[in-house]
Amino acid sequence: METLYFLICIGASILGSISGTGGGVIIKPALDAMGTMNVSTISFLSGCTVLGMTSMTLYRNSKAGMKPEKKRGTYLAIGASLGGLLGKQIFDWVKISSGNPQIAGAVQSFVLALVTLGVLIFTIQKSKIKPYNIENIGFSLIIGFFLGALSSFLGIGGGPINLMVLYLFFGLNSKEAAINSIYIIFFSQGISIIQTILKGVPNFVWLSFVMMVAGGLLGGIVGPMVSKRLSLKGVDKIYLCMIVGIILISIYNGINYLGILSVSSPV
Repeated sequence: METLYFLICIGASILGSISGTGGGVIIKPALDAMGTMNVSTISFLSGCTVLGMTSMTLYRNSKAGMKPEKKRGTYLAIGASLGGLLGKQIFDWVKISSGNPQIAGAVQSFVLALVTLGVLIFTIQKSKIKPYNIENIGFSLIIGFFLGALSSFLGIGGGPINLMVLYLFFGLNSKEAAINSIYIIFFSQGISIIQTILKGVPNFVWLSFVMMVAGGLLGGIVGPMVSKRLSLKGVDKIYLCMIVGIILISIYNGINYLGILSVSSPV
């Protein structure tokens, strides 16, 4: 099973590094579908994997001279860090108030499907939408906060919404948005993991942790190498295919969680 975790994580991390989605948006739904771990453990291990991938991707891109925007990128990252704290709190509240982790998993899955569907519609209409080029620091902090809160709540590290927002409000093309998205994810995921460690880490198998993080690190090495060889159109195609796949698997997971919930409920 650990070998399968590794393959999922390295594949997701390569795609996440290229597209800027972070990889967690694939890892989290894929592990949900497998049903071998509980929701909290999946979110934690996925977050650790994404942190490893983003760290390596940023390092590799930096060595290649590809860096996020210092001004807007940094304020987006600061906002995302603060938002990550709120997102984790909201997830914990949903899990505790529902009294059943399956409900929290279903909520995560359906919200992710809905958000990603919105991104798909936006992507299809992208050529008809004129982007802004906002330089305001306060706006960057607010947008970063929103992105960090949403990604932390969903347990995905970032996701397709980052790229949509970075294009729409800051006028970044696919590759520029990908680099800045990875930068945002690095900070939001780091804060979320620190918060989890301070509050109490869920039970997990150490071999699974090692294999998943190793997959994330290797994906962070391979991803930038592949990205350099791709055109903007190639990156867009990978991104679009990922969005469709994420929507389908998220809907499946949401229905599956509700099915498990109805079976486990007393008649």
